[in-house]
Amino acid sequence: MAFLKERFRPEGIEVGCDEAGRGCLAGPVVAAAAVVPKGWRNPILNDSKKLTESNRNELRKIIEDEFEHWAVGFVYPEEIDEINILNASFLAMHKAIESLKCKADLILVDGNRFNSFQKVPHECVIKGDGKYSAIAAASILAKTHRDEFMQNMHNEYPYYDWHRNKGYPTAKHREAIRANGPCEHHRKSFQLLPVQLEIFTK
Repeated sequence: MAFLKERFRPEGIEVGCDEAGRGCLAGPVVAAAAVVPKGWRNPILNDSKKLTESNRNELRKIIEDEFEHWAVGFVYPEEIDEINILNASFLAMHKAIESLKCKADLILVDGNRFNSFQKVPHECVIKGDGKYSAIAAASILAKTHRDEFMQNMHNEYPYYDWHRNKGYPTAKHREAIRANGPCEHHRKSFQLLPVQLEIFTK
């Protein structure tokens, strides 16, 4: 199996960043920051969306055990509703980077947009979680930490089926919102239920 690229530049501390939960109706948006140790490789490391849940959880443990520098940032629904989901995603990334015990020389971000962090240079890489090890590691941390949070919330609100849908807008999730109403973990600025269009015929 081909390995992802280890670095964007030959020198310096490169921090990979990615987020999870941007398109959800409920729960926080979660971002992670990770610095890959020199010479570290793993043959199954990839974009978290392309891995099984079992592989993601296995890699999370490896990353947390073997990486000296990694961190996770959460932004919750109330703040998402105040600043919008795009800014909340950037804020979660900033929180994760700020929690690292090292200073980045370059930030690698999955996607095509980012708000600068403390004047540190950054590079946006479209589909970067499938190209660079640092971004892939961050994507795994963000996804697994968010899934764990939603699993715990499922125990409190089982009728929303969050242990399966993780807050994404599945039919069952929306049906539960229709039947039970939203809770404090729902993003009120999102369209929780589809708009019903009535067609009048003459």
